[in-house]
Amino acid sequence: MIKQKILYAEDEPFLAQIVGDNLKAKGYEVIYAQDGRTALGLFKTSKPDLCLLDIMMPLKDGYSLAEDIRKSNTGIPIIFLSAKSLDEDVVKGFKTGGNDYMRKPFSIVELLVRIEALLVRFDTNQPVPDQTAAVVQFGKCRLDTINQQLKTPIATYDLSYKEMLLLQLLLNHRNDILERQEALIKIWGDDNLYNGNSMNVFMTHLRKMLKDDTSIQVMSLRGIGYKLIC
Repeated sequence: MIKQKILYAEDEPFLAQIVGDNLKAKGYEVIYAQDGRTALGLFKTSKPDLCLLDIMMPLKDGYSLAEDIRKSNTGIPIIFLSAKSLDEDVVKGFKTGGNDYMRKPFSIVELLVRIEALLVRFDTNQPVPDQTAAVVQFGKCRLDTINQQLKTPIATYDLSYKEMLLLQLLLNHRNDILERQEALIKIWGDDNLYNGNSMNVFMTHLRKMLKDDTSIQVMSLRGIGYKLIC
């Protein structure tokens, strides 16, 4: 299996060690640079799948680095990791070519989920999704992702887009744990309290529908996530 390569530009050695070790533990190949100029050279020679860029670096800052990267590659995903937390800093990050922006200090778990989501979104070394799997059968139920409908032994329900995505994630992790933070990042883009409360409502709706099939159970694992058993 070919490892996906991540270019990581960061001038704080201690943080770089922590993040780099976690990325390697997840199976990524990490190409590390301590300044923006070196990072640009490594980008040109190593052809990474994703870039993690600090902003305040010597020789070339992250904004300038992202702009230079975009001149030669408009499609590679870029995530900014920065202590610069003002709204205008975040806006500038997106305007210079970033796809995501995480303020320091950040959660390693959240970073890994965001990396995975961007790699899937940009199809970087990912298998092409099976477009024929528009209908998913589970238990005595059927999920139609094209028409956003859930058919149970008793009724057919029209799902909202987020309800459908949440049920798809549960099915992708069936009989295993779907971490709450992963679901929030992938569907809502942020694991803040407001989005967490919103997901609770959607999960309640799904549970009510799935009660039509007694062979299916949705467990809540306090502080961890959910488990769909079918």
